[in-house]
Amino acid sequence: MVGRKMFALVEKEEWNQWRSVSEEISAGLRDVVGNTPVGMVAQDIVYRQIQLMKSLPIEAADRVKDIQQRAIQAVINGERPDQLYEMIMQSGDVAASRARMIARTEIGRATGALTQARALAVGSEGYWWRIEGAGTRPSHRKMKDKFVRWDNPPTLDGMTGHAGCLPNCKCWSEVQIPEPRK
Repeated sequence: MVGRKMFALVEKEEWNQWRSVSEEISAGLRDVVGNTPVGMVAQDIVYRQIQLMKSLPIEAADRVKDIQQRAIQAVINGERPDQLYEMIMQSGDVAASRARMIARTEIGRATGALTQARALAVGSEGYWWRIEGAGTRPSHRKMKDKFVRWDNPPTLDGMTGHAGCLPNCKCWSEVQIPEPRK
């Protein structure tokens, strides 16, 4: 009984600490995205990604823009794709599997845009493509450990984009950080 109470207290304290740190990170990210050149670059990258989706009718592109804005907020708030999925489902006319794919993809794009904007701000020219492992598409597996320039995203399976920014992509970018100037 005493041990159980002790663990419950420790768990509660850890949860409170995590929430406090999470709120601080969220506030910092909100400031970065809303008030700095890095945030403007990230939002511009997202906007250009939406424009690249040539197959979308204009009204669908507007809807994607709304979803992407929400995805950026989700990244800032440390939310999981599930919360964005719920929003997409509430908008109606979307199959559950497609809503899940859209949520994962848009969170990936928002995260990727923020990573790219931060990397460009420190002078990074690119990144090394890293893969998830099991279930990775063959075209993405071929990209493993390749250096990709920010200004030249690869085209894989007919789609152009950076690691983690393509539909259902679980890959990520390991940013190349330049040596400090002397």
